[in-house]
Amino acid sequence: MTTKMSRDEREAFLADVHVGVISISEKGRGPLTIPVWYTYEPGGEVSIAIERSSRKMKLLEKGRRVSFCVQCEAPPYKYVSIEGPVVAIDASDVERDERPMARRYLGEERGDHYIETSTEGREPEDMVCVRIRPERWLTVDYSKEDIGL
Repeated sequence: MTTKMSRDEREAFLADVHVGVISISEKGRGPLTIPVWYTYEPGGEVSIAIERSSRKMKLLEKGRRVSFCVQCEAPPYKYVSIEGPVVAIDASDVERDERPMARRYLGEERGDHYIETSTEGREPEDMVCVRIRPERWLTVDYSKEDIGL
């Protein structure tokens, strides 16, 4: 029996709420690997909001290919890892991009509070929405195999 997820399973898992980990190549060092909030709908692209002045953004402007992983940290362990190009870097819109993402992770009330405090004094052009197209997938779902987990 294989532990590989089907296309529907992997896309549903990626669409569920997990903290993602993005890895971006950095010349002369190991890749920058950091946790991020994200959104994804099956068949679509992974979207993350990034500060325009951040190290992440500076690296993405140089190398437009990333790896991205989400996982379940409790047994039975599962993960989905994608590799793909950054297909768009657009101005982020608080209502279209950031508020829905904050609510996804924090719930409506706490998400709204987070947005109100994090956008205070910030210029609209300070954030960008980065979209990544999954091209290569690696998946594991250990619930498909009886290994004692």
